[in-house]
Amino acid sequence: MAHPPHTGTIETATRAHAGVLAAIHRAAFPRAEAWSSDVMLLQLEMPATFGLVHSLGGMILGRVAADEAEILTLAVSPGQRRRGVGSALLRAAMDRAAALGAAFMFLEVAVTNDAARALYAAHGFTEAGRRRRYYTDGTDALILRSTLSAGTGDS
Repeated sequence: MAHPPHTGTIETATRAHAGVLAAIHRAAFPRAEAWSSDVMLLQLEMPATFGLVHSLGGMILGRVAADEAEILTLAVSPGQRRRGVGSALLRAAMDRAAALGAAFMFLEVAVTNDAARALYAAHGFTEAGRRRRYYTDGTDALILRSTLSAGTGDS
């Protein structure tokens, strides 16, 4: 069943959002992979790291180093999936990273996570490598890469 597109808002995550980010992450990931409020706070305090939070229940953390950006984590609350929340967050993070000077973005995704892989492919990410047994359950991660536009909307 198709869901209506997201209508919520995206804002920059601050220290005050650490608990909200952790709650979304906990709802979206297996317990062994969920990040705590303390981990979220540590991430948000790191130089060149940014977070975005979606009012409908999504979050993303990224960081920029020189001309490269990395998505550290992206989570959407299960009840809000397939409504454009993840796509909106990813687009916003790509725009933020480009505005901060990044030309490329990388991320890791489980080889078994078909929904996330489809989302990333729709945003121009292609396979750049593989990390064997990257996740706690022994699943491999694909390293994906995308070229960022300079924020002009052009490819």
